Amino acid sequence: MNKTLFTLLLAFFSLHYVYADTLRVATFNVSMEASNYQPKGVSANSGDVLLTLLQSGEHPQIRNIAEIIQRVAPDIILLNEFDYYPTATPTAISLFVSNYLNKSQHGQAAIDYPYQYIAPVNTGVATPFDLDNNGKQTGNAGDAYGWGMYPGQFGMALLSRYPIDVAAVRTFQRFLWRDMPGALQISDPATDDPWFTPQEWSAVRLSSKSHWDIPVSINGEVLHILAMHPTPPTFDGPEDRNGKRNHDEIRLMADYLSPERAGYIYDDNGKKGGFEGSRFVLVGDFNAADIGEKHRPGVIEQLTHHPLVNSSLIPQSEGGSEATEEPFSSRYTAYWGARADYVLPSSRGLKVKGGGVFWPSETSSLYRLVKDRQSSSDHRLVWMDLVIEDD
Repeated sequence: MNKTLFTLLLAFFSLHYVYADTLRVATFNVSMEASNYQPKGVSANSGDVLLTLLQSGEHPQIRNIAEIIQRVAPDIILLNEFDYYPTATPTAISLFVSNYLNKSQHGQAAIDYPYQYIAPVNTGVATPFDLDNNGKQTGNAGDAYGWGMYPGQFGMALLSRYPIDVAAVRTFQRFLWRDMPGALQISDPATDDPWFTPQEWSAVRLSSKSHWDIPVSINGEVLHILAMHPTPPTFDGPEDRNGKRNHDEIRLMADYLSPERAGYIYDDNGKKGGFEGSRFVLVGDFNAADIGEKHRPGVIEQLTHHPLVNSSLIPQSEGGSEATEEPFSSRYTAYWGARADYVLPSSRGLKVKGGGVFWPSETSSLYRLVKDRQSSSDHRLVWMDLVIEDD
């Protein structure tokens, strides 16, 4: 064979080489925040109670959460509503791995995640303002940068079997809402006055928890995990401040993926601009239904209709289809009836092989893991199976 032709063919096949290994990426709102484990009628004001349970390795609800993760066995998983403890040594997430995931639950093979990422969030971080306009400023969860009764409540954590490039992580915890061009304004419906004072609007952060761009190295290729947990678009009033915040939190990630719109974005280190990688997976509890009565048109579509996002496969479950009489409930990821949790891969560099929602049928022996909120969580684990291709 001609040497030049051989070189060209070798280059062609190298460019189009598809990695045979399937990568499973998941998200799971685990409800592992302190108030979920407090005795009835007792208000949580710190996460210490959860930290104690993580140290014990014996709590039945947390063991069920670990069993679900062991059964699905994702390579990378984002945990939402996992409390952040800035001073805990060892960290809460490492305790969950060592005391629950590293131990067999109900006969399942133990699973290890040697690479972990957890960072500060806005929930429970106090401000000097009356952000919810209820006339109280001290000790009020609604006046924090993100709704929470103590700093770190409802945090996030990433577990990975592959190395995380921690030095290259970008976080957007402190990005100011006012710095988003065309940010949705909130007005008091009774007076039509701005909901926030000028001083408040100059300080309010957009992210209710945080937005993360986490590069993971997989066999020499980089996959960016784009993680977030926007506020629920409820629990407010006719001013719709949470609904508008949810919209703009999702918009921030959509703009981050759009070079023509990302120039205004800055991260917590002051670096400006949007996404600089190629392959990514959007993961998290986005609190944005895509269909049904909880759907708010134009919100989740900012991502599912984005040209760089592959939303062709919708993970589904048999248990979800039994939950309501709605014909589309098989795609639901929360017991209260909505698709709230998403795994959305990039349209470039990744091939979708399959996916699902861990929601067993009521006739299944595994239904014990999801039969009520106390069994594990009010959300379901969602996963996607992907193959890395040349982009």
